[in-house]
Amino acid sequence: MKLLSGITLSLLLALLFATTITTDAHNITRILAKHPEFSTFNHYLTITHLAAEINRRLTITVCAVDNAGMSDLLSKHLSIFTIKNVLALHVFSDYYGSKKLHQITHRSTLTATMFQATGKAEGISGYVNITDVKGGRVGFAQEDNAAKFESFFVKTIVEKPYNISVIQISQILTSPEAEAPVAAPSVNITDIMKAKGCKAFSDLLTSEGAMDTFVQTVDGGLTIFCPSDDVLKSFMPKYKNLTEEGKLLILLYHGVPEYNSMGTLRSHNGVIDTLALEGANSYNFTVQNDDEGVSLKTKVVTASIKATLVDDEPLAVYKIDKVLLPRELFNTDAPKSKKGSTSEDEEAEAPGPADDEDAADDTASDDNSSTSIGGVRIVVTVLLGLLLGVLASL
Repeated sequence: MKLLSGITLSLLLALLFATTITTDAHNITRILAKHPEFSTFNHYLTITHLAAEINRRLTITVCAVDNAGMSDLLSKHLSIFTIKNVLALHVFSDYYGSKKLHQITHRSTLTATMFQATGKAEGISGYVNITDVKGGRVGFAQEDNAAKFESFFVKTIVEKPYNISVIQISQILTSPEAEAPVAAPSVNITDIMKAKGCKAFSDLLTSEGAMDTFVQTVDGGLTIFCPSDDVLKSFMPKYKNLTEEGKLLILLYHGVPEYNSMGTLRSHNGVIDTLALEGANSYNFTVQNDDEGVSLKTKVVTASIKATLVDDEPLAVYKIDKVLLPRELFNTDAPKSKKGSTSEDEEAEAPGPADDEDAADDTASDDNSSTSIGGVRIVVTVLLGLLLGVLASL
């Protein structure tokens, strides 16, 4: 009985410890969303994927710059990859709350940043000098430029010792190394699709010449919604009945000429134009946020995003559970088939077998951490209740 009691108490303590850990999780996107003066800074943390990296860290300090300060950075017309390096210089790998900033030992210290962690920083260019200067002001400067403090502590936004500190500084930290041009990563759309269960769609894009349009578009931003192999197989009888022009249009209908992260799609809720063009008109569909998921609605069919194949500016590729059917190519007023039979349109709209192989890993994003944490808390709460019941019966 004593042994059982000891084991039960150990499990109870372990679960209580796990609960404490989950409450320490943070979401920088949601923290900054409460402060609209940092909306631009918040937006670029998301599209550069720095937000996800920040959320994974147990101890972190984020030096946010307001919209006016971000305008100064954006006026330099840097690529999104270079902006990521600049913003990474504003994320420290240590905790600095207001009290610690004003009580720095010897009034000055060096701290490593996320830019240093990338391995792209030469020497100590990825370190920031923090100095408690005269008059109680705290100055920040990239270490190679430490003789000139260009930015100062303004206020605390959020402090959760010693987990995350979000503070405002007066302006962007500059660094020749961080602002150096960064080449866009080379991507092979075909290889991505073939490796992630969309080989059939990739083959159609290539055979119909649509892949050329996608490749030419990607540098300026491209989002592809890719039906899985099983889904496309059930649609092929309908596809073969289209004209050559119709085949090309429906393939291009699955491409959007701009980069859309999952976070952007979740907040879009509106009409989005595609690469399918007829004269000056673009075929479009509606993006709709559905709880934690995203639906794509045409006038004929509604598809859901099931997995993310790649999400790396300027390209995003998502796996969907139905072929997108534009109203312009599919007459929704066609007579219904006889009772007991299935129409071709119904076959086209029917989703293929569930394809969740990559969904668990690939659909993770900057905005879903609270959902998973909530699930953990529910499980922990239930287990705690059971253990307390056992203890009461001993």
